[in-house]
Amino acid sequence: MTEQYVLGLQEIDETQVAVVGGKGAQLGGLSRIDGISVPGGFCVTTAAFRRVMAEVPSIDELLDRLSRDDPEDREKVRTLSAHIRRAVEETAVPHDLAAAITRAVSGLGEDVACAVRSSATAEDLPTASFAGQQDTYLNVVGPEAILRHVSRCWASLFTERAVIYRQRNGIDHRTVHMAVVVQRMVLPDASGILFTADPVTGNRKVATVDAGFGLGEALVSGLVNPDVYKVRDDEIVARTIAAKQRAVHALPAGGTREVTVDSQRQEQPALTDAQVVRLVRLGRRIEAHFGRPQDIEWCLADDGFQIVQSRPITTLFPVPGSGDQENHVYVSVGHGQMMTDPMKPLGHSMWRLTAMVPMHEAGGRLFVDVTRRLAAPTSRAGLLDVLGKGDPLIRDALETVLDREGFVPTLPDAGPGGPPAGGPPAPLETDPAVVTRLIERSETSVAALERDIRTKSGPELFDFLVEAFEEHKRVLSDPLSIQAIMAGMEATWWLNDKLLEWLGEKNAADTLTLSAPGNITSEMGLALLDVADVIRPHPELVTFLQGVEDDGFLDELAKLPGGAEARDAIQAYLDRYGMRCVGEIDITRPRWSERPTTLVPVILDNVRNFEPGAAELRFEQGRRRAQEKEQDVLSRLRALPDGEQKADETKRMIDRVRTFIGYREYPKYGIISRYFVYKQALLKEAGSLAQAGVLARTEDAFYLTFQELRDAVSSRQVDDRLIRERKDAFRSYHALTPPRVLTSEGDALTGAYRRDDVPAGALVGLPVSAGTVDGRARVVLDMADADLEAGDILVTAFTDPSWSPLFVGIAGLVTEVGGLMTHGAVIAREYGLPAVVGVEQATRLIRDGQRIRVHGTDGYVEILP
Repeated sequence: MTEQYVLGLQEIDETQVAVVGGKGAQLGGLSRIDGISVPGGFCVTTAAFRRVMAEVPSIDELLDRLSRDDPEDREKVRTLSAHIRRAVEETAVPHDLAAAITRAVSGLGEDVACAVRSSATAEDLPTASFAGQQDTYLNVVGPEAILRHVSRCWASLFTERAVIYRQRNGIDHRTVHMAVVVQRMVLPDASGILFTADPVTGNRKVATVDAGFGLGEALVSGLVNPDVYKVRDDEIVARTIAAKQRAVHALPAGGTREVTVDSQRQEQPALTDAQVVRLVRLGRRIEAHFGRPQDIEWCLADDGFQIVQSRPITTLFPVPGSGDQENHVYVSVGHGQMMTDPMKPLGHSMWRLTAMVPMHEAGGRLFVDVTRRLAAPTSRAGLLDVLGKGDPLIRDALETVLDREGFVPTLPDAGPGGPPAGGPPAPLETDPAVVTRLIERSETSVAALERDIRTKSGPELFDFLVEAFEEHKRVLSDPLSIQAIMAGMEATWWLNDKLLEWLGEKNAADTLTLSAPGNITSEMGLALLDVADVIRPHPELVTFLQGVEDDGFLDELAKLPGGAEARDAIQAYLDRYGMRCVGEIDITRPRWSERPTTLVPVILDNVRNFEPGAAELRFEQGRRRAQEKEQDVLSRLRALPDGEQKADETKRMIDRVRTFIGYREYPKYGIISRYFVYKQALLKEAGSLAQAGVLARTEDAFYLTFQELRDAVSSRQVDDRLIRERKDAFRSYHALTPPRVLTSEGDALTGAYRRDDVPAGALVGLPVSAGTVDGRARVVLDMADADLEAGDILVTAFTDPSWSPLFVGIAGLVTEVGGLMTHGAVIAREYGLPAVVGVEQATRLIRDGQRIRVHGTDGYVEILP
């Protein structure tokens, strides 16, 4: 079959990305929409690019070198990419290919001016825009000049910025090909950009129009500020008219130049209001055709709009599907669970199946619809109070939505309905036996799951798991368990409120809860110190661990002097805690038992930074400090009016908080213990599918939902295309920042603290563990990359229980996500670490190695000179 080197835009649609690239495919789709005008033109296909690339001298060797280069080594990338560009531009275009392009140019008209635009196969895609990564040339006149600029477009696939962009997005240079769009040049009166959703707030009902005089290059290059219009429901709801002193115009002989706009026109609008509304209507038609919000480049000539490009807006956070036209308000699950990374489909579907409330997925994250609870006054107050105590930013974001008149409907409170059957639960005694009983119940349930699941496989396994999920939820919703958790939290709040009122002390409970008994997460951190004690006396073991890369290292370790004891200590730790990992609510994440090398850097830090017996010593020091604090508080209270009564009440609450606060961490441990059992069983089924050739790899099962995996096991069939699409989507979700609150209109809200009691330049957050500490900031995004010294302050995006082993070796904590009762805060208080959480963009605003001061009592962070 003869390769097609040239296709007219009318012959193309948006499915032909592989042939004409992202831009060409979008333009072909645009040209087919009724009522949308697209400048006439054609596309030089990727077949032409491949043919020319085959002629480039040593291209395979050059691409191999480029793939090996570190994208952070800018000088090396710059030199090699420039060499490849020169080689492509200097390669002669084959005669028949040049003739085909020249014929297509003649078809546009004699000596017609054209725009010559790059169109890569990884460009203007739903998951990655690649905007500005390759080149565009305007007002190119004559076949010879157009041919020369086609070669420049091919070469622009290897600009430094395009090469680095691909490397950072994990895209192989060889898999991306370049087509070139050639279109009749439009000489516009005005031009600009139309976003069919507000690019700042994310609102899908508000379109934004940027407009200026002449060619759009003036806006794109930042030469002038545009007029900006916001349009909702065919009405302009906001406008800013800029002084447009410069414009870019086409030259008769080709090329463009900057010109000065006549002073009388500079502050005139580039568009009339009627034109703005008409343009937005065209944008809505384009958006409907492509099925998602669009970033549209437009030109206005003779009062007619020409559309010269439309690409998906890839920066918007997706909106959960509701299936209706009502307004909805969603709260992020990840911010409460300390895991704001995207989850793979099996991960989020499993969490939804085992959660106590309905959840909605968007952008690989989970959200809870709180609209109905916000609608009724009493439930609204309760929801805002609970969420506000955990994370004030969520409360502020919700209040911002509530301030929008009419967005959340007002509903009456539910009728009294009488007390629940059996009356209210009996008050919970402050008795450690309650916690012991709850832990025994959980352990018995997990042991039964492990026993019963062993005999299940195939469809029978999935039937069994559906029943197991009901037991999972029953354990999770055990009224006694919920009472115990609430007892610890309420006692903490009581102590903080009353001791602030009576003694003027902020966050007094932070010291009173040091080394509280029964906290599985803090015990996990201390237990790794005991592992380090076994290894420390043997330098040969330390040297061996420093070079470990393979997860099967335990058998090799046992062959060294002292290695058998070290292996047994690590294995015992994994037997107890190996089901944990970073991002553990996503069942697809590798557990410590599956990837024990994750723990090696932490063990080595503990060997280096601590003396023998540190675990017991630290726990005892914390217990003693809490005891001393208790005596201090009680004696000061007794000196007050009604002091004996206040001291007695406080003593009861201290006993209560120390009895129950440690249990706060146990239910999550139970959940993750069950998750590991589920995962092992599901991996066995996925492995069977991979062995049979149904799946390419066992881990491909992670890109199916639970129900889809169940169907695959029954049918022995999987849609490979679906898995590829899910992988691409998951990769793209990493670039999205999930909001704390999201509306059905697409508004992404993060909330604000609205405080004026912090020093200028300080980073504001939520105080969760009292004290002030100075130290070196260590910005750590992956626990496996942690390299901490005593006295360092850990700065990270979020911490779930798996980060706790790092807490024993640091002096303070700063996170971007968190609340008063989230795991990082609880463990920081257990270990007596000053901590501030919920510090927006902390990992960007604080540089690794900077000295900072953490004000854990007042909730802010200072960057020190």
